[in-house]
Amino acid sequence: MAAHRKPRQRSLGGNTARTAATLALAGAATATAFEGTGQADPQLTPAQVKAKVDQLYQEAETATQKYDGAKDKADAAQRRLKSLQDEAARKQEKLNSARDALGATAAAQYRDGGIDPAWQLALSSDPDRYLDDAAFAERVGDRQAGAVMRVRGQLREIERLRGAAHVELASLRSRQAELNRQKNTINGKLGEARRLLDRLSPQQQAAVTADAVSSRASRSGPDGRDILSSGSVAAPDSRAAAAVSYAYSKLGSPYIWGATGPNAFDCSGLAQAAYRSAGVSIPRTTYAQINAGRRVSRSELQPGDLVFFYSGISHVGIYIGNGQMIHAPNPSAPVRIAPIDEMPFAGATRVV
Repeated sequence: MAAHRKPRQRSLGGNTARTAATLALAGAATATAFEGTGQADPQLTPAQVKAKVDQLYQEAETATQKYDGAKDKADAAQRRLKSLQDEAARKQEKLNSARDALGATAAAQYRDGGIDPAWQLALSSDPDRYLDDAAFAERVGDRQAGAVMRVRGQLREIERLRGAAHVELASLRSRQAELNRQKNTINGKLGEARRLLDRLSPQQQAAVTADAVSSRASRSGPDGRDILSSGSVAAPDSRAAAAVSYAYSKLGSPYIWGATGPNAFDCSGLAQAAYRSAGVSIPRTTYAQINAGRRVSRSELQPGDLVFFYSGISHVGIYIGNGQMIHAPNPSAPVRIAPIDEMPFAGATRVV
């Protein structure tokens, strides 16, 4: 009877192994190709590009306000640090003078040899005069003790100032790091917007960046008159009128984030510069500017009021009446007149 033997399995070798490897590589390449196709950026329409660019500009402006706030705090920390350093230097000079005086006294005492007062009295040719001199010397000694105490106090004060300066320096470095973070965020958002726009033809770019009210971005008011030459601005307060006039004079100025004039502005920089020209100091950022005066409702708006937009209070304009404002929109548009309806209204403040 023939023995039943189990067939021996053949190992993957030779042509079989090469075939399997080829199939595996082909499958991986196919999967990679499909995966790459799935991840490729879709071709955006001009309308989609505009929506995305507008979103990026808004995000960049939010970061700009954070940058402006961090810069304000960094500048203040720099001023405080310099003040502490100057005060410490002045006190160090006084300390050096006091130390020199103590050193001179100590040297004089050493030269006198420090003879015992009893022997000095015994050997003196004029005991009464000696006693008077001894009393004077005792008073001098008391003053020297006071001088030593003052020097010690000066040393402690200098150490305190140096400690405060060290804390201020740490604060300054933290603010500078925050500045760099926000700067990178802003540049990243603006760079992405620029790359999106670069995909479009020049005609499409013009259509995307054109403002619906670009015809109003001039010196003409809603009724078509040249407001600057009309000689009057309908504002309830002379300082508000001066701020509005300043804003009109800056129509066409470029938007540059972080700028406060006189030739370029970001949105809050324009508002601050306008009121500065009227002799009124307001904070640097939109977050602080909205609390710089009395809140007013939309129905109460008067020329000169600051109008704010978006839920994060990231944009501001200067109201000029008839539902219009002057603002610095974004890097794609200069300072211009626009309706306050073109962005989500968040609130308004009357500064004066």
